[in-house]
Amino acid sequence: MNGVSMEAGLLLAAILFILGLFGVLIRRNIIFMLISVEIMLNAAGLAFIVAGMRWAQPDGQIMFIFILTMAAAEVSVGLALILQLYHQLKTLDSDAASRMRG
Repeated sequence: MNGVSMEAGLLLAAILFILGLFGVLIRRNIIFMLISVEIMLNAAGLAFIVAGMRWAQPDGQIMFIFILTMAAAEVSVGLALILQLYHQLKTLDSDAASRMRG
């Protein structure tokens, strides 16, 4: 069974992580920032899968399942915060959220 080489898998994971990082840094919409964080988490999970495949250990798959559960929790809390922010400010712009007064 021939799979993807380790170099190609890690290169793809690095490219996905960089795209997610640029999405977080450049975008102002909070939903797009949340999606970019999800891309970054999936890139880290892909790196674990590739490394686990290289050494024929199931640890990479176990870590990927942990990353998926963490991402699900992050999305549920993030979407709840986004809904509350939209109710108060009527916008999803992150600059408007940074001007909030406590």
